[in-house]
Amino acid sequence: MKGYFITLEGGDGSGKSSILQTLSAKLTGMGYDVLATREPGGIEIAEKIRGIILDPAHTAMDGRTEALLYAASRRQHLIEVVLPALKSGKIVLCDRFVDSSLAYQGYARGLGMEEVFLINKFAIQDAMPDLTLFLDIEPKKGLARIAANKDRERNRLDLEEIRFHEQVYEAYQLLVSRYPHRIQVINADQPFTQVECDAVKYIDFHLKNKQKRGEEP
Repeated sequence: MKGYFITLEGGDGSGKSSILQTLSAKLTGMGYDVLATREPGGIEIAEKIRGIILDPAHTAMDGRTEALLYAASRRQHLIEVVLPALKSGKIVLCDRFVDSSLAYQGYARGLGMEEVFLINKFAIQDAMPDLTLFLDIEPKKGLARIAANKDRERNRLDLEEIRFHEQVYEAYQLLVSRYPHRIQVINADQPFTQVECDAVKYIDFHLKNKQKRGEEP
């Protein structure tokens, strides 16, 4: 793959979705060929799966069912969108990827991070991100942002107790420790423009290092 795969991770209310489009515009302005997308979703099949997973009415959904649906959505999105874009040399910016499943289903749902990773290894094969930006904000502050944003989509995960979101946050700390060379931490509890600046700095640094090694893009 000639392109560069960058994922955005973080708890609910961390600002991933907001930063995605501005990052895409900034990097495009810097001369990079960028594709911005999201999980679950990004294409018709995956968006339909997203609707099933996040429907607030589906409170009876089992944790393993949830994990399998995310993996299925991820596979289709990867095959239809991410891999073709990487093959053509694009920078792919994706709102969530495997780390989200490890944090939400593996750790917070108690299914086991290794067990959930095995499900996802089958789905993605070897297509791991080149760089992951973890937008770091305490769960209570992230949830307060959601409560204040009346235009935001309300989904099934918003119905979870604060302890669930705290466990998600704990899981991300474990992932940061486990993958220090891939995951970069960005303080999301600061003005949006500063979060954007920090994210662009990290991405540009990694892309320039890639170019120095004589790789694409």
